[in-house]
Amino acid sequence: MAQQFDLEEAAEQAEDLPDPREIVAKDEEIPIRELFDEEFVRENTDFDNFDEMVAASPSDATSADDLELVPDGEWDEFVAEHTVFDDEEEMVFAVRDHWVAAALDLN
Repeated sequence: MAQQFDLEEAAEQAEDLPDPREIVAKDEEIPIRELFDEEFVRENTDFDNFDEMVAASPSDATSADDLELVPDGEWDEFVAEHTVFDDEEEMVFAVRDHWVAAALDLN
């Protein structure tokens, strides 16, 4: 299991947090490459960027744009083998915390 960043603790210790709407709008989608930035991918996977990771998966996907081509069960196994995470869910929660921490300058 990967060591988790304690986002809640970091936020409590922060001096001044911006209004979340200044960071991302209510219905705004965050691009997947922005979530899985190179720092996160390099620190937590066997890859240099998320496109490379998806392209190496057991599927016909060649980049993050093709992520939906990777079957769920195979993706979980791939994540467990090539990252510090046990499965996709653990990785997704970690990348969420990483992105929020970076957006709020909490690291």
